Amino acid sequence: MGTKERRQREFEDRERMFLDCARELIRDEGLLNLQMSRIAEKSEYAVGTLYKHFASKEDLLLALAALDTERHVALFQRAAGWKAASRDRMVAIAVADMIFVRHNPDHFRLAQYVFTEVVWLAASAERRHAFLACSDPIGELVVGIVNDGVAAGELQLRGFAPEELCTGLWALSAGTHNLVHAEGVLEDFNVRDPYRLMCRHTQVMLNGYNWRPLVDTSDGAALDALIQRICKEVFDDFCAE
Repeated sequence: MGTKERRQREFEDRERMFLDCARELIRDEGLLNLQMSRIAEKSEYAVGTLYKHFASKEDLLLALAALDTERHVALFQRAAGWKAASRDRMVAIAVADMIFVRHNPDHFRLAQYVFTEVVWLAASAERRHAFLACSDPIGELVVGIVNDGVAAGELQLRGFAPEELCTGLWALSAGTHNLVHAEGVLEDFNVRDPYRLMCRHTQVMLNGYNWRPLVDTSDGAALDALIQRICKEVFDDFCAE
C-alpha cells in the first residue's frame, strides 16, 4: 500500500471513530447537547483535526445519518432480492423497517432532526448531496418491487406512477416512526406493537391497490406467520439476536 492510500485509510478510520464518539455522546447526553468540543475531547483529538473532517456540527450529523442509511439500504436489498411474490417482498420492506429500528433505535430521531431547516440548510451542499445519494437506493429498490408486480400481472397501477404508489407506503412508514419516537403519544391509543400494526396497515394498503394475491387483513395469525416467514428466510441473523 502506498503512502497516499495509507493516509486515506487512516483518514477514513479516524472519521469513523469521530462518528462513533458522536453516537455515544448522543446516546449518553442527548442529541441537542452534542458539541464538537466534546467529540474531540472524547476521541482525544484536537478540535481542529475534527473540523478537517467535518466543517460543522451539521455536516457531522448528516454524515452520521448517512452511515445509518447505508445499513438501512442493506436490509432493503435483502427484502427486494427475496425469491418471493412481489406483494410479499413489499411486506418484507415493512419488516425490514421494523428490524432496522430495533437495531438502530436512535436513527429516525436523528433523521427527523437533520431534515429540519436549522440543520439541513446549515450543512454544506456536499454533505447534503452525499446524504441524498445514500438514500436514493431505498426508493429505487421499492419502485423495483412495484415494477416487478406489474410485470408479473399481480398489480395494475390504475393511473399511479410507480413512484407515486410508493409514496403512500413511505408516508405510512415515516408516520409510524414519527409517532413511535414522540414519547407517550401512542399510549392513549393502546398501541402495544406499532410496527406490527404498520405491517397490518401495509397489507390494507396493498389490498387497496388491488395487489394480488389479496389477503384477509383481519387474520392476525396469517400476518404473524408471514412476518415469521420473512424473518426466517430473509433476516434470520437479525431476528435470532
